[in-house]
Parts: sequence; structure tokens; C-alpha cells
Amino acid sequence: MSIRREHKVQERLEKLLAEHQGADPARVGPLDAPIVEGSTLTRRTALRLFEAALQSRLQDLEARRMKDEGRSYYTIGSSGHEANAVFGQLLRITDPALLHYRSGAFMAARARRGHGETPIFDTMLSFAASAEDPISGGRHKVFGSRSLWVPPQTSTIASHLPKAAGMAFVIARLKRLGLPSPIPDDSIVYCSFGDASANHATALAGFNAAASATLQRQPCPIVFACEDNGIGISTKTPKGSVERRFRAFEGLSYFTADGRDFAQSFDAARAAIDFCRRTRQPVFFHLHTVRLMGHAGSDVETVYRSEDELDHVESLDPLLVFADLLLATGAIDVDAMRALHDDQKARIARAGDEASRRGKITSASQVKAPLDLPRAEALTPRVASRERRLEVFGGKLPEDDPRPRHLAFRISQGLKDILAAHPESFLFGEDVAKKGGVYHVTTGLVDAFGAGRVFNTILDETTILGLAQAFGTLGCLPFPEIQYLAYVHNALDQIRGEAASLQFFSEGRFANPMVVRIAGYAYQKGFGGHFHNDNSIGALLDIPGLVIASPARGDDAVGMLRSCAAAASQAGKVCLFLEPIALYMSKDLHTKGDGLWECRYPPPEECVPLGEARVYREDGDDDLLIVSWANGLFMSLQAKEKLKAHGVRARVLDLRWLAPLPIDAVREHAKATGRVLVVDECRATGGGPSAAILAALVEDDACRDVRLRRIAGLDSYVPLAEAANLVLVQTDDIVRAAQALCAEVRA
Repeated sequence: MSIRREHKVQERLEKLLAEHQGADPARVGPLDAPIVEGSTLTRRTALRLFEAALQSRLQDLEARRMKDEGRSYYTIGSSGHEANAVFGQLLRITDPALLHYRSGAFMAARARRGHGETPIFDTMLSFAASAEDPISGGRHKVFGSRSLWVPPQTSTIASHLPKAAGMAFVIARLKRLGLPSPIPDDSIVYCSFGDASANHATALAGFNAAASATLQRQPCPIVFACEDNGIGISTKTPKGSVERRFRAFEGLSYFTADGRDFAQSFDAARAAIDFCRRTRQPVFFHLHTVRLMGHAGSDVETVYRSEDELDHVESLDPLLVFADLLLATGAIDVDAMRALHDDQKARIARAGDEASRRGKITSASQVKAPLDLPRAEALTPRVASRERRLEVFGGKLPEDDPRPRHLAFRISQGLKDILAAHPESFLFGEDVAKKGGVYHVTTGLVDAFGAGRVFNTILDETTILGLAQAFGTLGCLPFPEIQYLAYVHNALDQIRGEAASLQFFSEGRFANPMVVRIAGYAYQKGFGGHFHNDNSIGALLDIPGLVIASPARGDDAVGMLRSCAAAASQAGKVCLFLEPIALYMSKDLHTKGDGLWECRYPPPEECVPLGEARVYREDGDDDLLIVSWANGLFMSLQAKEKLKAHGVRARVLDLRWLAPLPIDAVREHAKATGRVLVVDECRATGGGPSAAILAALVEDDACRDVRLRRIAGLDSYVPLAEAANLVLVQTDDIVRAAQALCAEVRA
């Protein structure tokens, strides 16, 4: 039994070309006539489709040849799925396409309709991981094109479906509001995936979001194209299961076609596209395919499939059926098809050889360039006109009001200012509209900006973040809200694998800017337990390219919101805005009625630059530096006051930004005081940034004489009632730790 099967697949095609008897006179007709009676597929268009399908097949073979020679790094091919070329031909190039990794024929067909594209060479550059790859710059093999409206997708299974559904929703929302869009307002979205991926929870979120929009009579024009080859790597899909499930899926219209029959596939695809574009409703298109040559080049199919089964699957090769149809109907003669095959094969081989010689990524800075954060001084917050601001603030500007206000009140005002300045901005999430959010932070925003821009979503964080990506990719500035920090973990891959990676995998050609507001942390006086008091942000801190803001007080929150909005709108960045729930309504710092935690509203042009810390210091020398943020800052300032009674002068540094982390400021003040206590309200093991801060100080020779300590929460979930305080850092813990650090004698 042969382990490698590509030669067998190619031999079947070559044998057909060598032995075919040519046209059947009874089936011959003009090029503009239907290739099959009753079909809308003409012979001329069929030839275009065949060229795209053949190109895709030969590219798969070339990728494996290049891999054998150590010149290629990706061999998941499209062989057996070539019928997806019909969608590449029928859809407009302004219809966004979020693609399955077996979409070679789709891309070949679409690229042939673009301008200035070099589809074969571009594909070979991506196989060779060349820095000249025009979409990812050699960072990954992805299908993508800015001019063809194909945002590149990662390899994460089905993770692109929620943002695809979101994009369909956004197209209609922009049209309804009369806002500018980079694509025509009658566009539809195409989203392809495999039958195994249809089982994934993320895929189901996408289907459910689109279907829910339909059931709520909201337009959502998307074609979900399930390319069903009957097997996911080595696990077979139960026969008939996809059709049974999705034919009955309320809110989705079901279409199907046999991917071995290009005429039928073309007609069914046209009908599905026309239905979707006309009704603005979602479609589930079930395309039956086969998988040839295994899951990827490294996949040894003979381990889990018999030779008889493999021979049978290979006999169903759609390219053989399509070639026979073209030859039998006289759309092309045998000699011309052989010449076409040989010419494409030679062109692809030459392109592969040339691509292999092109430059590679040669430095870490080159790899990371799309993830780089903008310089703080390059960001300028946008401010609405005075007239517009007076309108949304009810005739009195917030900076003219001398009364100090608490954190939640200031966040609400800050959002109102930004939404007024950015007519392309949207705020959405669970209960954010009339209810104003669980903690009433968004109260009144729907009245000021209308239900088109401030609206409730279904209860699904994956859908919320998918929708945010869609708004961002289509040129808007979204402010999605996640009710609690614990809930963001339900949908973390939408940030980690999708939102934060898009600029990386497209070399900055695509972006999905957003400011994700997350109510989080603990200290809610025993209420809510873990799910409302999650105190671990470790899963967010290691995501490259994110901006993570975490203010503790109202004036900082407003200034940081403005910087996040600027980073998103001007540099395409994904920003997370972590809001400490326990401080939302706090007014006093030390004693009841002192009002020291209320703030005035900062002037509209004032912002807090990315990565800039805030320092609370005494006049003169300080005994130690306390580093913290959010609730930890609040407690550290309380501890600072208590330490005075013990003769200890503490300087407190509020990080404010967890990414970019203001480590230079920490170093500067660490050297000035000689002692550093890091107060981390998160869990001790990987829950917060304290380990990174201490590591940076330890690795700095200039800080080698600085004495370092930290205090952090215990590695535990947060329980109810007073028991919560047993696992969380308390103000008195900070006082004791600071005293102990100051009492230590240097060796």
C-alpha cells in the first residue's frame, strides 16, 4: 500500500487526458450555450472554472514537491474541494469572503476577476514563507487579499464564523443608519468551513447569531458554505447528519449541491446567492465534496483508511468528472486541455522556484512589526463640536460642572463624549441599552444616540466579540461590553486567535479596531462569588499586540478611554478596558464622607497616553515604592496613609496600563526608593502582571540593589460572603508587607 497518494491522484488525471475519446457530437454546442441542458453554466464560464480548479490542484501538488525539497511549509490542500470555484466566480469581489483552508479554487477563480493580481505567484510566495507574500508577509499560509475583500483567517477551527455573521449584520446596520461603508450596501458575506468544523461551539455561535437575527427580523445576508468531505482528519462524519441538522435549523435556508457536478453546483450556488442578496437572510449551503491526498502532507491516511476505500475516494475526483464534461461537450478538445494542464504545471513550478528564492523574514522586529503599538504622542483623541457636545450632554458640558463624581459616572460621560465624536462608533452587549448595563454605566446612551448605535445583543460573548470584529473590519469603532471578567473566557479565542491576530496575519492590511469594556476584579463585599469576582487576567496579558487599560478613578478612566479610542480608530488596535466593579460607585478613600475618590471631568482634549503611569508621592525621600493598579491602587493609597503613622513614607505608582506596561517608570522609581512592593490583586500564579514586573527589575543591572517583594491573591476562586477576604489582598496585608520590607537590613 502506498503511503503517499498524490501520485495516484495525478495519474488518474493524466490517464484521462491520454485516453479520452474526445467530444460526443450529440453534445457539442457553442461556447455561450449551456454546458448541460437547463443549466445556467455556459461552456465559456465552465472553462474559466476548470482553469481555476486545475490551478488549485496543481498548486497542491507543487506545495508537496516544495516541501519534499525543504522549500515549503504548508501542505493542507484543496484537492477534492474544487467546486468552491463556483462561488469565486459568482460572488462579487466586494462580497467579503472568510474562507476555509481548502479554498484554493475559490481564490483562483476570484483572483482572475481582480485587477493587478498575480494569483499563482502570490500563492507560491505564501507556500515558501517569503516576506514578499502580499497578504501575511511570510508569517503564515493564509488565503487573503485586500483588493479582493478576503480577510485572512487563522487555522483555528471555525473561529471565523461569528465575525462572518457579524459582518453580514453590520452591512445592513450601516445601510440603515446611512453611514459610509467600504463595500456596497447590497453586499453579502461568504463564509466557508468543513463538515467537522460545523460541530465546533464557535461555529454554532455563528449559525445561531445569524439565525437569531432572522428570527428578530434583522437582515443578516450571509452564505455559510459547508464543504462536506465526510471526514475530519481521521474522524468520519455520520452520513446524512449535516443535512438532517441544518435543513431543520430554524432561521437558516438550506441549499445543497454535489461538488462532483459543476453544473449543478453552479446553478445551486447562483440560486443561494440570489436568495441571500434579495431577501437579506442567511443561507446554509451544503456542498458535498471529497478529500484527496489526506488532511495535509504529514497525514498518513493509510493508518485509518483501507486501500480499497482510498481507491474509491480517489475515483470520485471532481476534476476528472469536470474534465470529462468539458471534453465530451466540445468546450475544449483533448490537445488543448493537455496543453492547458502542462502550461499551468510549468508556470506553477517556475513560480514555486522563483518564490523559493525570494527573501524571508530575517529579524524579530520584522516579525512583530504588525503588532507594534503606536507611539503615544502620535495619537490624537477626536473631539466633537461644542454644539454636538452640548446636544448630547443636555445643554451643560461635563467639564463645566464643578461637582466631583465617581468612576461609573465618569465612564458613562467619557463614552458619551467619544460616541458623539465618532459617528461611526457603536456600543453593544447584554443589557446595555434601556437597562444601562448591570451596573448602569451605560445609562442614557441609547437615548442620546438611538437604538441603531447602542443596542442589546443575544446572551453570547462569542457573538458579541465576533460582531465587534465585523464592525471594526468595516471601518467602524465598536465598544462591545462583556458583563464580567469571568465571562470573557467563554469567548477568549475571539480575542486571542482572531481579533488580536488579524493585523499580524495580514501585515496590517486588515484590522478590526475595538475597545472591549469588561467589568471585572473582585472586592464586591462578598456578593456574587467567583463568576462576578474573577481576579485573574493572566489569559489576557500574554496576547500579543493588545492594549490593556485598567483605571481606578474617574478622571483616569475618561483619559484612558480617549487614548483607547484613538489607538483603535487611528492604528487599528484591539483595546481591552478593564473596569474594577468594586470601585464603580466609590466616593471616599480613607473615611466616610472624605470624597477623595470622586473626580472632576477632564477637558475633552486631555487624555492619558498609552503606557503612562501615575505616581502618588511625598515631598522628599520615600522609603519604598508600592506598585499596583485598580483595586490594588485604592488599597495601596489607604496603606500609604496608615504607614505614615508608623514612620514609613511610601510612594505609590499606579500602572494604569497593563499593556503596554509602564516598566520604565517602575524602574525609575524603584531606583529612587531602593525598595519595591508589588501589590497584585490577582491570583499569585500567573493571574496578574506582578511576575513580569519583578522579572524586569531582576533582569535590570541598574536595579540589582533594589529589594523586591510582592503580595498577591491566593490561587483560589473567590467565594461568597466574608470568606472572600481570606483569599484576596487586604489593606492591612499591604501595611504589614511594607513594614517588613522596610525593616529588612541589606546584606
